[in-house]
Amino acid sequence: MTYTITFNELRKIKDQLPHGSMQRIADELNINIDTVRNYFGSGKYDGGNAAGIHIEQGPDGGIVVLDDITILEKARELLNV
Repeated sequence: MTYTITFNELRKIKDQLPHGSMQRIADELNINIDTVRNYFGSGKYDGGNAAGIHIEQGPDGGIVVLDDITILEKARELLNV
């Protein structure tokens, strides 16, 4: 099942995360930190993997279709959203 969110909404969640959250998410999910960064729109594929996101340009930063929302759920958990 996929989940759709605007790019700006996804970046807002990322920007609200406390310092060290990317590493914490990576550690808790046993994945590379660059994979977490890629999920939030980075392009660091040297150490990480593609994160199952598909971006279509458009208003509000465009649309992001997420194949898996595990990282998003973990981020929201850290924000208590």
